[in-house]
Amino acid sequence: MYDRILVPTDGSSGTAKTLDHACSIANDNDATLYALYVVDKRLFLAAADDTKDEVRGNLEAEGERALEAAADRAREDGIAIETEHREGIPHNTIVDYAAEIGADLVAMGTHGRTGRDRLAALGSVTERVVETADRPVLVVNIDDGE
Repeated sequence: MYDRILVPTDGSSGTAKTLDHACSIANDNDATLYALYVVDKRLFLAAADDTKDEVRGNLEAEGERALEAAADRAREDGIAIETEHREGIPHNTIVDYAAEIGADLVAMGTHGRTGRDRLAALGSVTERVVETADRPVLVVNIDDGE
């Protein structure tokens, strides 16, 4: 049922929890994982001219670390993994990449907010992917009790 599972990553501990779920599904289905890191171009475009390159470089380095951690985690379980580093608006890039690779599932994390907190977070990447993706999206609650 699942041959290609996309896991967008930002390198956070929440992504690690999502990756655990994705690895379990990949193991059960002999699937390949695809880890994606998106440098949000809005972050460095909004930076002051004299810091744009530094901000972009820091985001790219963060992405490389995140992808390396995801690859290491998948390989621990003997799961095939491909990594991809892109630049764009995260939710759009995730949906586009999912279509490009023919992902059967996108696995992402959320903080599981409710009430007023949920209203404040309506712009989250995960929510936008859920709203726009044309394929199943597994949403993992990554709250750690905070």
